[in-house]
Amino acid sequence: MLKFTSEHEWLNIENGVATVGITNHAAEQLGDLVFVELPAVGKSFSKGADAATVESVKAASEVYCPLDGEITEVNDAIVADPSLVNSDPQGAGWFFKLKLANPSDADGLLDEAAYKELIA
Repeated sequence: MLKFTSEHEWLNIENGVATVGITNHAAEQLGDLVFVELPAVGKSFSKGADAATVESVKAASEVYCPLDGEITEVNDAIVADPSLVNSDPQGAGWFFKLKLANPSDADGLLDEAAYKELIA
């Protein structure tokens, strides 16, 4: 199940675990990324908390935790090569996996059609 936030994150949710990253739109707005800082595995976040940081040649920005949960995995490949986020933001450029505290909370997020309307 693919969901989106108004802060330009995407979530691919399977069995109560969300793979989280930034959308194509966010990657385009940020420009070429030069630095990514990811959260620690095992750390828990509340919805809306700063979970990761990205820096581009233009600006630094936070990636927010889209729902309450615990980090189960991070994508070290984007730390080593931040350009992966620019080249494949909704694929190889994912940020972290989040075990959702309340999977039903995802029902309150945007679907793809609503997100496309938001950025139109």
